[in-house]
Amino acid sequence: MPELPEVETLRRMLAERLVGKTFQAVDIRYPRLVRQPSAEELTAALPGQQIKAVHRRGKYLLWQLTDNTLVIHLRMEGKFWFGWHEHVQAKHVHAVFTFTDGTELLYQDVRKFGTMDLVPKDRLDWVAGFERLGPEPLAADFTPERLAQRLERHARSMIKSALLNQQVVAGLGNIYVDEALFLARIHPERRVGTLRRRHVAALHEAIVDVLQRGLDAGGASVRSYRHSDGEEGAFQHQLYVYGRQGEPCRRCGQTIRRVVVAGRGTHVCPRCQRPPQSR
Repeated sequence: MPELPEVETLRRMLAERLVGKTFQAVDIRYPRLVRQPSAEELTAALPGQQIKAVHRRGKYLLWQLTDNTLVIHLRMEGKFWFGWHEHVQAKHVHAVFTFTDGTELLYQDVRKFGTMDLVPKDRLDWVAGFERLGPEPLAADFTPERLAQRLERHARSMIKSALLNQQVVAGLGNIYVDEALFLARIHPERRVGTLRRRHVAALHEAIVDVLQRGLDAGGASVRSYRHSDGEEGAFQHQLYVYGRQGEPCRRCGQTIRRVVVAGRGTHVCPRCQRPPQSR
C-alpha cells in the first residue's frame, strides 16, 4: 500500500504536471471507484473544471478544482500513469482523465480498492473517516507530546496496532511502522501503556526520520509501487527490517524475523527489539 512518502511523492509529480489543466472528458470504467456522488455525476461534473492545486492529507490526495474537491485514496494498489506506456496494465485501468491540451492521466488499480469522492470545497467532512485523521507526522506541530496524547486512548493496544490506526498518526503504514519501531528499539507487541516518556520521544524521532528519508528517496518500491512515470523509488535499499526476514540485522547481526501482529506481517530484530515480558 502506498504510504505517506509514496503518496507525497505522487502528489508532487501530479501538482507539477496537472495544476492549471482543464478537464475535457472523464471515462470511469469501474463505477464503484466513485463513492460520491456517482460515477455518472462525476463524469458530468468534471469537464470544464480546472485543477487549481493538488494537496495531501495522510494517504489521501486532494485535487482542488474550480468548483469541487476530488478526494482520492489509492488503498492497496492504486496508481496514476501519465499516458499510455509499457508499464500500464490496460485491463486494470479504471479511469481515464482527458484534458483540453490533449494529455491523459490514467488511474490503474489491480485490486479495485481505491476510492474517489467529489465533494464541495468546504465539505471534506462528507468523506468517511477524513475528519478523524491524526496529525501529519512531518508537520511542525507533530511533537513527542502530541504523539503521546494521540496514544493515550490506546494504552491497552499493541504499539504496532496503534501506529497503524490513522487516527493516531496520519499516513503511516506497515513498512514505515516496522522501520520506526526498529529504530526506536521498541517491540511491535509492546503495549502502549507500558511506554515511558523516553520511549515515546525515541519513537517520535524515528517516525520523522524514516518518513523523511523515505520521502527523500522517492518512496519504497516494494511489490508494485512505481512513480507515475514508471520509475521506481529507492527507499527499499535502506530498509532495516521490513522484508528482510532471514537476513542479519544491520545493527547487531541477529536474524530478522517475520511475525504476525494485529493481523499484519511484521518484521523485527529479536535482539534490538526485546519482546515484552508478558508475551
